Parts: sequence; C-alpha cells; structure tokens
Amino acid sequence: MQAKLVHCLLFLPFILLSQSQVHGQQIGIPVEPLEDGPWVFDTAEQHRIKVSVVARGMSHPWAIAFLPNGDMLVTEREGRLRLVQNDRLIEEPIAGVPSVRTEGNGGLMDIAIHPGFLENQLVYLTYTKPVEKGWGAPALAVGRLDNGVLVDTRDILVTEAYEGNSGLNGRVVFGPDGKVYMSTGGRIGEVSQDPMSLRGKVLRLEDDGGIPVDNPFRNRLNYRQEIFTLGHRNTLALIQHPVTGEIWQHENGPNGGDEINILLPGRNYGWPLVSFGRFYSGGRVNEHPTREGLESPLLVWLPAIAASGMAVYTGNKFPAWQNNVFIGSLRMGGIPGTGHLQRIVFNENAEEMRRELLLTELKRRIREVREGPDGLLYLLTDEENDGALLRIEPVS
Repeated sequence: MQAKLVHCLLFLPFILLSQSQVHGQQIGIPVEPLEDGPWVFDTAEQHRIKVSVVARGMSHPWAIAFLPNGDMLVTEREGRLRLVQNDRLIEEPIAGVPSVRTEGNGGLMDIAIHPGFLENQLVYLTYTKPVEKGWGAPALAVGRLDNGVLVDTRDILVTEAYEGNSGLNGRVVFGPDGKVYMSTGGRIGEVSQDPMSLRGKVLRLEDDGGIPVDNPFRNRLNYRQEIFTLGHRNTLALIQHPVTGEIWQHENGPNGGDEINILLPGRNYGWPLVSFGRFYSGGRVNEHPTREGLESPLLVWLPAIAASGMAVYTGNKFPAWQNNVFIGSLRMGGIPGTGHLQRIVFNENAEEMRRELLLTELKRRIREVREGPDGLLYLLTDEENDGALLRIEPVS
C-alpha cells in the first residue's frame, strides 16, 4: 500500500522560523498554565468532543502503554515510570527502571508491552544509557512487571554512544510478526547512511534482542544485521497499523520536511541525501527532494509541525474517525505555543484526502497519542512540571 505521490501539508498563516528569537525579541504564542477542564470543542466530522484531564503533575511525560486490566504505564523523560490506575496517577514511581541520562533530548522514552504479557509480564523501554564518553547511548531494555515493580531488568540492545545531544530518542513497537522494531535518531551528518552504524535506522530484533534470520541485511557484508530500514532523521512515532499490519513511522525534518513513511525491509528513506525540508538557517537541504533508489515519504509537512506520537483509530466511540490517523504536534512552523493534534484521512490506497487541526485552543505540546482499550483517545502534553494525561471522548 505504498503511495507513489508525496502529499504536502501547507500551513500558510505561520511564518517559517528557525529561532525562538527575532532581533532580540522573544517570539511565540503566550501559553498559560493548563486549566482543569473539561473542554468541549466542535470538530469537522465527529462534531462535539470533550477533552478531560485524567492526571497531571508529570515531568515531560513521553509515552503510554495500556495493560490488559486497563491500567496505564506512562514514561517520564527524567527516568520515572508511572502507573495510572482508575484515573489516578499513583504517586510512587515504579521501581526497577534503568539509570538514564537526561541531558539534551535524551532520557526515558518509549514503552511497549510484550504481546504475551499475560503470560510473561514483559515490559520494553527505550532510554538513553549513560556512557563515559559522549552524550549517551540509546538502548532497549526489558523487565518483568511483578507486583508493581520491574524486576530482572536488563539491556537487550545498546547502540553506539552519540557525540551530540540530539537524536537520542527512540521508539519501540511489536510487529505482526512478533518481532521488536526499534528506531534510533540520526540527525547529525550522514551517519543515517552508514550501514555499520545503528544510528538513523529502524532495527528489527527478536524479543530477547537476537537478530532474526530473515532480516534484510542478515548476510550482507559490512552491514549491521539488526538494520531493517535506514536513512532516517529523528523518529518520534513508530506503530503497527492496526488494519494493514504495516509498520508506519514518522520523523522530524529540520525546518520543514517532517514525514510519514510506510517501512519496507531493506529500504533507504533518504536522510540526509534527500529531504523536503530546509536547514534551520533557511537554505534547502537538497534542491531535488526525491531520487531514484530512495523511498519518497507518504506525506510531508511544510513547514514542520514537530510531529510526535501517532495512532490509527479503529474504535467505535468515534464512528466518523474510523481509520483516521492522529498525529501529535509539539509546535508548528518553529513557533512555540502552537502545539496541537492533527487528524488525517487517507483513502484505501494510503493517499491523503483531508486533515484537521484539533485542540489548537489548548496551545499544548502534544507528545503522545494512543487509542485506549475503551475506544477513546489519550494524549500526553509535554511540560516540565505539569505534563498532563488527557482523554478525548464524544459528547452525547
């Protein structure tokens, strides 16, 4: 279901800016502390929705995983794993999380539970591992959740140390084949194109960290055999499409060029050889954003929305949103205070038809979006001291 045509989302009212200051003046939309809510908004196709605060007071919450009993696990970038139970944030963090390095954009990031969780209670975490030299090494750890504590926690993959403080983020998801897919950042230089580096890649692993025998570069000389795809910048969403089973990914470009990709084994997605974006100084990354032999994105944002989090809605609480893709935005066009949620409608050929900007009134950095087992949507707002878990439900 790979589309041949790239779809660009253009936001004309917003000036493309690379700095948070212009001529010494701070720019950005004033953002007040989040009120208690709830809020009711009108939307284009589902119409009235209610947004409520489920929990708040977290520091840079990053990702959500739902347990079979309906409880939620929420990661905080500072290295804490929190439990939300019966709409209440449990004060004491879950013990057993590895030590993380939080400088730059590193820290504790994504979380996924094993498909056989009811039998093995395994929880997977991506995080920045402290190292003696460098800013840290993105890593994948697994532990067993036993009576509210992670036990037997161990690393099953540690990548090379990063010299800079960017691209330390990583996502993790189980595919329909039962394999573990993990992303790594590759913003700086051409490391994303280096087949002997794990940076700027999506990796495919067995659930114990082993290398599957059918990985695309398993027997390829001078290639890391963990690599599933290469040529990525900073991946901030990695999901299994619940209808097609495909692995969907989106990554941040620089000043524009955020993109969604459908991942195919062994393919090269182009960074930094091709990009629809511009450098932060304003110049184009490439004069020609496509090239033979490199995969073109399914969809591109110009300017950037700092895409973060992604979910495909399949529940029955929002009939008008069936199979729509929801994307979190941290900010749009480089302007602080413009975070929101986007809804994108694709046809059966994965071609973009229309999109809608939601929750712009809240002016929040939306870090994560997930569909819950109750058929409702859950979001995380990225704030230092008052990050919140929000719930979206229909208004009767």
